[in-house]
Amino acid sequence: MMTFFPAVGFRVREVRLSQNMTQKVFAASLGIVQGFLSAVENGKKMPSDTFLLALCGKYQIDQDWLLTGQGEMRGAVLGGAPAPVSGGIPLLRRITADFPAVADADIKDYVRLPGVPAGCYAVQFEGDFMAPTISDGDLVVFQSGVRAENRDILLVTNHWGEVILRRYRLQGEQIYLSADNSSYSPFRPDPETRIVGKVVAIWRKVKM
Repeated sequence: MMTFFPAVGFRVREVRLSQNMTQKVFAASLGIVQGFLSAVENGKKMPSDTFLLALCGKYQIDQDWLLTGQGEMRGAVLGGAPAPVSGGIPLLRRITADFPAVADADIKDYVRLPGVPAGCYAVQFEGDFMAPTISDGDLVVFQSGVRAENRDILLVTNHWGEVILRRYRLQGEQIYLSADNSSYSPFRPDPETRIVGKVVAIWRKVKM
């Protein structure tokens, strides 16, 4: 029997986004209503064993990945042919307070980038806080639910709830969030600070 973990709902959403489908279309393909799918993706309802088996079978999803997040999203297709992959990494217009729940309206486009782990998202960075490491207009790829380590670049919320980029620094037992641009002062996270994700790749468009 399958065991449910809260993160399963988020991975169900990743499968849907990889197919470039709306919730309505994806739900219909699995014989469920959109409202139930939305509740599953947001971690509010537990998907049934039948639902998960149907999803894995229809879209060639690896069951262990769906349940644990380990390994690759795609399982082997019968006959040995690779599973078709459509869509790509969601490029977000914005990161809302509900993240990692993502509405269709929050997705600007999908991008294909080599060597990026499954379950990542991308945003276009604005500002000079992380210069010269990250420049205005760079594409920042990040992964949620990953443990932060010293010197990692994170997406975190500031005092006003806005999502910003800062480097995670440990000094003894003290945690600081600092900009790479020395013009900006580091600050200590407060109880309301939330880690949204860890930066795993930076892509820069080079002018020719």
